[in-house]
Amino acid sequence: MWLLLAFVAVPMIEIALFIQVGGLIGLGWTLLIVLGTAILGTYLVRAQGALAVNNIRRSLSDLSDPTQPLADAAMILVAGVLLLTPGFFTDAVGFALLTPPFRIAAFKWLRRNIKVKSFTMGQGAGPQRDPRRRPARDEVIDGSYHEVEPPKQPTHTPSGWTKH
Repeated sequence: MWLLLAFVAVPMIEIALFIQVGGLIGLGWTLLIVLGTAILGTYLVRAQGALAVNNIRRSLSDLSDPTQPLADAAMILVAGVLLLTPGFFTDAVGFALLTPPFRIAAFKWLRRNIKVKSFTMGQGAGPQRDPRRRPARDEVIDGSYHEVEPPKQPTHTPSGWTKH
């Protein structure tokens, strides 16, 4: 129901704002502002996105919880979509999502209001094993082998490209 309301309300808000702003400053300035916010938003999203990717890498290499950096990256992605969408309301929300204090507040709200029912990581411990799955490092696979033919000796002297 909320999604339907958003799909109806957001375009209505944007149309009303376009009419009001266009009436105040004119069509040319209105279009220039929309184009300017798209260009500025693209630059800011690229910069913030690079920082977010670095934060994700850092949290994964430190083996810390990557939830906050992943949420930041997702909000920056949503901000980019909103800033590329023509409109004043979507631009305002997009620019708000680019500010770290707003993202932190949004993340705290989401964490408080979204409940995770279950979470699994990796393969389950069930009795059936997927034959395509690679064995774990401590899993031993017995086998035997024999050489089919002895290794070939070179018949020429190696060139500078093939010397080891």
